[in-house]
Amino acid sequence: MATAVHMPAPVCLIENTKEELIVNQKSLEILSSITEPMVVVAVVGLYRTGKSYLMNKLAGKKSGFSLGSTVQSHTKGIWMWCIPHPKKPNHTLVLLDTEGLGDVEKGNNKNDTWIFALAVLLSSTFVYNSMGTINQQALDQLHYVTELTERIKSKSAPNTDEIENSSDFVSFFPDFVWTVRDFTLELEIDGKPITSDEYLESALKLKKGKPEEVKMFNLPRLCIRQFFPKKKCFIFDRPVHRKKLSQLEKLHDSELDPEFVKQVETFCSWIFEHSNVKTLQGGIIVNGPRLENLVLTYVQAITSGDMPCMENAVLALAQIENSAAVQRALIHYEEMMKKRVQFPTETLRELLDIHATCEREAIEVFIKDSFKDVDQKFQKELASQLEAKRDAFCNQNLDESAKRCRALLQDIFSPLEEALKNGAFSKPGGYSLFLQKTKELKEKYHQQPRKGIQAEETLQEYLRSKEDTADAILHADQSLSEKQKDIEAERVKAQAAEAARKQLEETQKKTQEMLEQKDRSYQEHIKQLTEKMKEERKQLVEEQKRTLDLKLREQQALLKEGFKNEMQQLQNQVESLQKSLDEAQEQTGGCIIL
Repeated sequence: MATAVHMPAPVCLIENTKEELIVNQKSLEILSSITEPMVVVAVVGLYRTGKSYLMNKLAGKKSGFSLGSTVQSHTKGIWMWCIPHPKKPNHTLVLLDTEGLGDVEKGNNKNDTWIFALAVLLSSTFVYNSMGTINQQALDQLHYVTELTERIKSKSAPNTDEIENSSDFVSFFPDFVWTVRDFTLELEIDGKPITSDEYLESALKLKKGKPEEVKMFNLPRLCIRQFFPKKKCFIFDRPVHRKKLSQLEKLHDSELDPEFVKQVETFCSWIFEHSNVKTLQGGIIVNGPRLENLVLTYVQAITSGDMPCMENAVLALAQIENSAAVQRALIHYEEMMKKRVQFPTETLRELLDIHATCEREAIEVFIKDSFKDVDQKFQKELASQLEAKRDAFCNQNLDESAKRCRALLQDIFSPLEEALKNGAFSKPGGYSLFLQKTKELKEKYHQQPRKGIQAEETLQEYLRSKEDTADAILHADQSLSEKQKDIEAERVKAQAAEAARKQLEETQKKTQEMLEQKDRSYQEHIKQLTEKMKEERKQLVEEQKRTLDLKLREQQALLKEGFKNEMQQLQNQVESLQKSLDEAQEQTGGCIIL
């Protein structure tokens, strides 16, 4: 059952204190309680560019994230606000507001890049907020994106050419949204109107020329184009006169510029409709506990001086969740066994059948909650622990059976014990009388239900304890003839031999049933393992296909642009030749000798 979200205000997720990143424990407790899929929207940008205002609007509130009204940066670290998603039932919208980049009060901006990188790593939609226009200065201020490959690794194996292998990052990186505040230009190129998205594409065009000359110009554009799978742009007019900006969170929409209000509504609607659930490589849906573990893994890597590795983060998450999935499966197995098994069972087969059902259910619980179980390590661990628990239940079944049987024997044979104390068999014919009484009580014992698999062994144990007593009665019975004694002795031996034979058969039967059960368990694990591998292979093929499709579209776009330029050059040459021809005709009076 999904967990309802109750957060009246944001809380700090990652504190930036004295240039050190520290995870806030209260925020982790909140995340750990939310089991719904999460849509994670993070906003970054220079300080005092109005990031927090947009996040408050996404939360449906006028206040929450600190806006500030001076040139000082208010938000420190990363703040989090979890709310029910307004458009997706049973989903949680997570808003991450980051401290302003380039704050002059810091003196040292080394943590800015880490704040930027964490916002990229944790979000499914990454909003970059800037002021004015998208020009070279704005792109230069976005130098943090060019540092991502120096701060983040996609795989644990070393790779010095990450930009050329941008598909590795595409599978992890969020959608990119550029919001431009206080936009004053006209959206047009060469006198023709364009959309905000076309404006962004135009701003991200690469400059042609020698690599050493255009490198700094192209690098941020190249990174944005290659790393982020989907890009979107929104522009906003100035909301109110500059003097009223300090009162922005107190002003009603009717007091704001109507075009700005409309633009904010369009932005919020797009985020609600198009922002995806945070998903890790392999189609792993992120919920609260998984986001909690990602935060801890990335921040721990940063504070220890390592580069956060996206692949290692997923594997660490898999380690935690697969261990928990094993425990949940074992708990389910134990609960179902205790609920369904009534000790002692009449046969070992009855217990093993119940075990097989509970084992199958436990494996299903594990498969449902696990992911990236490399080499089926955790499923094998589960199988081993289930086998140990099965043996424990079998031993408990033996103990419960022996305990019940001893209690029955004590109750049923109490008249015989009393007769022995009173010397009832110390007379001629006493031995026969003793045997008859023992036979009657054995029949009564056999008629008792649910004695379990130790019924015969416990009975024989009791009878063996009376062998010396029986021998004493036999020798004392002077009325019996030597022949009768021999007959009785042979009969006692035959009974003992028959009991031993039955016990041996029972032991062989138990052994055979255990072997059959182990074979069924092995086949069930093989079946589950095969299905899991097929599903993971299918997910991997789909992920690779999406990556190849993306790269193909990029190549097609570049080829199309190049073809267009070549055609334009050819057209220019034709026009130049035509002009030369016209001039020649004029000079020769309209006659050209070829």
